[in-house]
Amino acid sequence: MSLAQRVLLTWLFTLLFLIILVLKLDETLAWSWFLVFIPLWIFDAVLLVMLAVRLAGRCKAGYDRHSGHVRRKVWYLCATLLKLAFLLALCARLERLAALRLSWILAPLWVLLCGVVGDLGYSTFAVRA
Repeated sequence: MSLAQRVLLTWLFTLLFLIILVLKLDETLAWSWFLVFIPLWIFDAVLLVMLAVRLAGRCKAGYDRHSGHVRRKVWYLCATLLKLAFLLALCARLERLAALRLSWILAPLWVLLCGVVGDLGYSTFAVRA
């Protein structure tokens, strides 16, 4: 998938999510919160499939499995799973399926944000040989 296609796909799913979110908050739609977040679930599913295919391709013979590329792909996979955990906890709280405290709902998001800051710092200040 080219960069232009990825950008277009991201904008499309974000726009669709925002439209559905506004309709839900305006009480025009009586959908479940899990249905409101469907564009994000689909986007994350596509992202997870792309990451899994790329990681599986790196595991073939002839590739350097100990390079930084594999670590970065694993980090992307972990970040996507943390985002999914946050969205699932948020939807469960909004639907009143679970009486989760706000700190438990936001914990995956905070871990994700700390990881992003750490990754940014590492990629910015890493000494290149």
